[in-house]
Amino acid sequence: MLIEQRLLELGITLPSPAKPAGSYKPCVIVDNIVYISGQGPLLEDGTFAQGVVGKDLDIETAQGHAQRCGLAILAALKNEISDLNRVQQVIKLTGFVNCTPDFTKQPLVINGCSDLMQQVFGEKGIHARAAVGVNSLPIGFSVEIEAIIKIS
Repeated sequence: MLIEQRLLELGITLPSPAKPAGSYKPCVIVDNIVYISGQGPLLEDGTFAQGVVGKDLDIETAQGHAQRCGLAILAALKNEISDLNRVQQVIKLTGFVNCTPDFTKQPLVINGCSDLMQQVFGEKGIHARAAVGVNSLPIGFSVEIEAIIKIS
């Protein structure tokens, strides 16, 4: 199935890719592997969702923010390679959750992005992963996720 068609079926519209907030590229390709810089929970208006999970945000809201990170990853990837059908495998996601010291359900939060990748790419979207709690993220992001993806 064509990925653009799958996105339409899922009711997904990709946001405009976020501009880098520092001295880096959103994507770097080496030998058919795309390294996608950490993406925040990009909202429709171009701003980012903020907050601390376990204090300002519950798990369900944070999962939605992780899904927004996934959409930002897809937008950055599409901007770099043009055709998402080139994706052969989502290799790894690394997710960072801005959370209270006693919050321990980071994997549940990052599932918001992991589930999106599987919905969009099927078996090719199932990946290795890390989910880490941190005490702050850039611009006050609630969640930030980076990705490694193999393309043709």
